[in-house]
Amino acid sequence: MTIKEVEKQTGLARSNIRFYEKEKLIEPSRDETNGYRVYSKSDVENIKKIAYLRTLGISVEDIRKVISEKISLQEAVRKQSKALESQITDLNNARVLCEKMLNTPNTSFADLQVERYVAEIQDYWKSNQPVFKLDSVSFLYVWSDFIIWTAITALCLFIGILFYPKLPPEIPVQWNDGAATSLADKKMIFAYPAVCVAVRLLLRPLIYTKLRMSGHYAEVITEYLTNYICFIVLSVEVFSILFVYGAAENIVAVLLVDTIVFIGILIIGMVKLGLIRIPSGRLFKG
Repeated sequence: MTIKEVEKQTGLARSNIRFYEKEKLIEPSRDETNGYRVYSKSDVENIKKIAYLRTLGISVEDIRKVISEKISLQEAVRKQSKALESQITDLNNARVLCEKMLNTPNTSFADLQVERYVAEIQDYWKSNQPVFKLDSVSFLYVWSDFIIWTAITALCLFIGILFYPKLPPEIPVQWNDGAATSLADKKMIFAYPAVCVAVRLLLRPLIYTKLRMSGHYAEVITEYLTNYICFIVLSVEVFSILFVYGAAENIVAVLLVDTIVFIGILIIGMVKLGLIRIPSGRLFKG
């Protein structure tokens, strides 16, 4: 059957079906006469199963492991059930404390006494480590701000407007060993802010979708990567202008430094969030 028929039978959007296929969760056959995908009844049933497991919050990676029989369905469900129980417990505890605070009206920040609501304060801090982990990676949140993207994009545009009258008719867009290998009209200087806009509008949703299917903190990491890519674009723009005036020669060094700094910060943040575990984790203890 066609994808249109699959949409009708499952009630799912075509984009979801395509995503499951892209992630190799389903592999429909091809019609040799026209190359179109052909979905079987088994594919339709698998699509419904995958969609159902996704509604339970089970990650795409765990669903892939279940399908490939690396883990059992029961193991995946048990893992998710434990995660949900932990979330429910945390939310219930927070709700109870909120209700206690509401039962003592007119309490200001100056009058707040934590010990009045929490018996064993040290144990309470330990039980809320995920919150403090987020506080410890505030640098990720700072760089993941929409304002940062706006500032980078605006700076790209400002630099283009400022230097456009002073640029030669053609500017380098590719380099090799300190020499320009490809030139373009100097209007290309305005392509850099346009690329930043395209990254946010087109690439960012793709990154977010991929990360959201794989784990937590998808939004902050997506924003971080989006701003990092735009910063690379800004670096290339600045390098292009410096190259024209003979003030810089090696763009590889510039991009390498950018990559080391930004990826390094991201890795440190992910370690602190517990998304990456390494034997020498003490180096990142904070």
